[in-house]
Amino acid sequence: MADPTTTAVPTAVPTAVPGAAATPVAAPKTVDAGKWANRRVGVRVLIYMVATHAFAGFIMLLFELGNRNK
Repeated sequence: MADPTTTAVPTAVPTAVPGAAATPVAAPKTVDAGKWANRRVGVRVLIYMVATHAFAGFIMLLFELGNRNK
């Protein structure tokens, strides 16, 4: 869903001359751009790493407890 605070930027109109380069158009700025998005990705990666290690530790604990009952 688009951010309602952004404004639409018109796209470049193709030129009639073959081989001529169109002027580049900057992408619209959004609230999600930049360091805030990077920070959210980093926090999500950290949460996934902690959850994965906790799950792996639980599985290892189950194997250790199962090995003791032989």
